[in-house]
Amino acid sequence: MGPLAGISVVEFAGIGPTPFVALLLSDLGADVITIDRVPSADGGTPDDLVRMTTGGLGRGRRSVAVDLKSPGGIETVLELLKNADGLIEGYRPGVMERLGLGPEVCLAQNPRLVFGRMTGWGQDGDLAQRAGHDLNYIAVAGVLHHIGGRDQAPTVPLNLIGDFGGGGLLLAFGMVAAMLEARNSGRGQVVDASMAEGSALLMTMMYELSGRGMWDHDRESNMNDGGAHFYSVYATSDDKYVAVAAMEPKFYANLLSALGLDGRDLPDQWDRSQWPALREVFAEVFRTRTRDAWTALLEDTDSCVTPVLSMLEAPSHRHNVSRNAFITVDDITQPAPAPRFSRTPTQVRRGVAEPGQHSVEVLREAGIDEARIDELLASGSIASTNQEVTA
Repeated sequence: MGPLAGISVVEFAGIGPTPFVALLLSDLGADVITIDRVPSADGGTPDDLVRMTTGGLGRGRRSVAVDLKSPGGIETVLELLKNADGLIEGYRPGVMERLGLGPEVCLAQNPRLVFGRMTGWGQDGDLAQRAGHDLNYIAVAGVLHHIGGRDQAPTVPLNLIGDFGGGGLLLAFGMVAAMLEARNSGRGQVVDASMAEGSALLMTMMYELSGRGMWDHDRESNMNDGGAHFYSVYATSDDKYVAVAAMEPKFYANLLSALGLDGRDLPDQWDRSQWPALREVFAEVFRTRTRDAWTALLEDTDSCVTPVLSMLEAPSHRHNVSRNAFITVDDITQPAPAPRFSRTPTQVRRGVAEPGQHSVEVLREAGIDEARIDELLASGSIASTNQEVTA
């Protein structure tokens, strides 16, 4: 039973950051019900991208398949919201209102509901209705410009910053904060999470340094953007890589010793004008051994050098194994829930649900009688893919 046991959340199926919010809350013990679209006759959904990109992000929840274009479907959702603590949606601004499920309607149904909204640009503003994805949001937030090599185009950093960091993590944090406040006040509210604004927030330290004149706006020119020779990635003799992050003087001294370099023969660590030359020195040394040879040599020293591992390799690293940092869900290896709690441990209670797998089960729990459930199924307002339950 995680720390959010007893919390109930309704999630409207989406892609990227919103299912990540639901995953985080579910891992921490919340009962999350996903509102999926009614499957088509061939078993697919009207938007297969939703299911494809949800993938492992769909773990831990139950699914109710609802036709949101039908009055019966909207009534069903409102019934499920009566006792919910939170709602997660990631549609463009105005879509929930047009469906008849905007904040005013939902909060009238349940005054203590926390209405979590995820968009790229926010619920208003000049770009609010503009399409976009992670890369667009981090570009406008002032993040993308600073990632990559000095003489190259900015590097695409996966979709970690906008979707999952500035988006999913911040909405989950905001919703937990608002649900905590609602327990004291008895009043819910809207949590408006913008991936662009969240991405900018993650850059607070860099904006602070920039404002103080302590940041070079050319890529790969600062201590933590790959500019410093002691905070970078180096190729090894087998064309693999090691990550070096020996910032502090004592760790830097350990690194020089391990590399067989005498600091007295080298320029000062913090002389920026010498960083390119020192990078060449480091690169030449690291090319003399394989990645795993460097790992074996350095892993028990405080020199801040680690192997750069792929997703295929990381679960088998000895530290990750010792911490049980990865788990298997639906025969797929994936990260375990985090963070860890001493008294209310987290867990993944189930794998990815099929759309509508728990429709009848959830509606029964919500107090909807059998005759009404049969009526909703017959009208197509809801669907169930669990034949044993509906039999």
